Amino acid sequence: MHPVPDIAVMSAADLDQAIDWAADEGWNPGLADALAFRAADPTGFLMARVGGEPAASISVVRYPGDFGFLGFYIAPPPFRGRGHGYALWQAGMGYLSGTVVGLDGVPAQQANYARSGFVLAYRNVRFGGSPSGVRIEPGLTPLADVPLDRLLAYDRRFFPAPRRAFLAVWASLPHSHGYALVRDGGLAGYGIVRRCRVGWKIGPLFADDAAGAERLFRGLAAQAGEGPVFLDVPEVNPAAVALAEHHGLAPAFETARMYRGPAPLVDLAGTWGVTTFELG
Repeated sequence: MHPVPDIAVMSAADLDQAIDWAADEGWNPGLADALAFRAADPTGFLMARVGGEPAASISVVRYPGDFGFLGFYIAPPPFRGRGHGYALWQAGMGYLSGTVVGLDGVPAQQANYARSGFVLAYRNVRFGGSPSGVRIEPGLTPLADVPLDRLLAYDRRFFPAPRRAFLAVWASLPHSHGYALVRDGGLAGYGIVRRCRVGWKIGPLFADDAAGAERLFRGLAAQAGEGPVFLDVPEVNPAAVALAEHHGLAPAFETARMYRGPAPLVDLAGTWGVTTFELG
């Protein structure tokens, strides 16, 4: 009989531990991700402890309204197979009670998630490599020059809930660059690239059309210098897949985007890069 874990909201140190575990699993977190993650929902990150030792993590970020996103579901190898993760899962799902819940899970766990009521919506594919044909793109607007309310209004097309607290930090993370594309006085796209444990990730990359996505991608990728660049692409947007391939990026791994509850209606045709697999 394995001991019942103690479950509590993560401290800042706990979240750093969970991010290290994510890095060990090959998820390649950003250097400053913790700042925006905690801002999104300070009580939505849970750690299970056994004998005072961290044994499993989960994030269950509850956005305003009726949408939540589950991530960071990790138990380090010494604690696997003891039921600690499942106890934490139950606590996390209880926290998200009454919401539609999304997650990006590894395909190997898809059947387990299905047993908890999650249904596959589509696949996200991480593309990576050293992109060709990128440059500092003239005419893009630094994201810092875009009022937050304006950015949030545009972002809402592509995300199932308003995320002011998260985006206020994500748009100005250390070790990151963000650009917006402005046409006729209105936003036509925006994107952010951030330094990660390995290389740089672009996310999100939202744009009205392929031409806008191309300009933003080139400008963002140019900020990475010679480091590899990663872009997490919804496979249901073939133009986004073509963008990644056009610049010489190759698939690295994939996730299963699944929902418990009705799949939210968002602009997937304008989603060229997912914000983050951990928070949606």
